[in-house]
Amino acid sequence: MTAEQETRCGYVAIVGAPNAGKSTLLNQLVGAKISIVSSKVQTTRARITAIAMEGTTQIVFVDTPGIFRPKRRLDRAMVSAAWSGIDEADAVLLLIDAAKGFDDESREIVEALQHRKRPNVLLALNKIDAIPRERLLGLARTLNEAYPFDQTFMISALKGSGVDDVRRALARLMPAGPYLYPEDQLADVPMRFLAAEITREQVYRALHDELPYAITVETENWKDQKDGAARIEQVIFVEREGQKKIVLGEKGSMIKRIGAAARKEMERQFERRVHLFLFVKVREDWGDDPERYEAMGLEYPKG
Repeated sequence: MTAEQETRCGYVAIVGAPNAGKSTLLNQLVGAKISIVSSKVQTTRARITAIAMEGTTQIVFVDTPGIFRPKRRLDRAMVSAAWSGIDEADAVLLLIDAAKGFDDESREIVEALQHRKRPNVLLALNKIDAIPRERLLGLARTLNEAYPFDQTFMISALKGSGVDDVRRALARLMPAGPYLYPEDQLADVPMRFLAAEITREQVYRALHDELPYAITVETENWKDQKDGAARIEQVIFVEREGQKKIVLGEKGSMIKRIGAAARKEMERQFERRVHLFLFVKVREDWGDDPERYEAMGLEYPKG
């Protein structure tokens, strides 16, 4: 094999404050919807591994939960997952919401990066169409004075502008080695988990501020049928009876709406017919249940 044909493969951790646009960027980098996208912050709970090809380089992206000041047990597990993703990666991409600027949350992340002394740390300023160019350039200077980033990019994750430049730059940083996944594979995520994330996204979209973060979705049964369709049974867990009523809606109208939207998205993602059955159950303090953390791919924080 010649030098031009040499394969490269490595890990990239995408990090940033909640709602910086990490999941949107990940979906653009891979070219498919892999990670949950919501206007609510802190919606990514587990590390989502997605795969992109750039020439003869395979880039394995780790979409980490947003880094923030943890208050609850679930918060601590999410932040721990984020930092473990950084420590294991060959390169780190810090995503900053340019509209918010160098706020306290971003400042804490930069300070933590300084202590870790990681190589190959890149900066991407997102949502660049939301602020004037002069302010954008000033923000880039301020951030590079705070941390010696290897490269800085101006992007719009939502529109895709600048994303190809980021992917090419990251590919150049990946070490030589064989591919870890088949070239046509987009994610190292169990289909059952991805199906649960799709439904959870539709719950957030439908209920907005009516329901806080007191829900989780689990795929309890997945059966491939003879006609090629998938029969999927999922449970939406809430913490209180009042929350169950909100999810169900009057005469079951809300759960039907959520189910229809989730089924449509699953059929698009999985390229097959889906028969989706949703159930809502009350499980008080599910945020303190180790089994729920295991289902989300998170370590259960003790204490």
